[in-house]
Amino acid sequence: MPPNVPPAAADMAAGGLPSMLGSLILVLALIFALAWLLRRVQTVRGSAPGLLRVRAGLQVGPKERVLLIQAGDRHLLIGVAAGQVSTLHVFAQPPAAAEAPPAAPPGSFAERLRQALGGGGAP
Repeated sequence: MPPNVPPAAADMAAGGLPSMLGSLILVLALIFALAWLLRRVQTVRGSAPGLLRVRAGLQVGPKERVLLIQAGDRHLLIGVAAGQVSTLHVFAQPPAAAEAPPAAPPGSFAERLRQALGGGGAP
């Protein structure tokens, strides 16, 4: 060993650096494995049947959503934004299923396109 090299630097050059890099890779792999496991556990727990269900949702902004929630036998329309949740409406009866969109007027471009694509006319 050269006389002006400290012993710690000599140990690092001799084998400490590969050991340190191996430990770093092991710790990073452990972090990613735990994150994956946590995501799996939350997915399983979130999909379990319960009294609270999200029936429908609509993104209305970059961080804002409107959700139709069923809590037991009650249906609520809630707004979710960054850091807050607001009840917009509580339904007295369960909302009806979504209806089909209204038919296009005869002779309109949408009706002619539907016929050209083989969709037939309106019933």
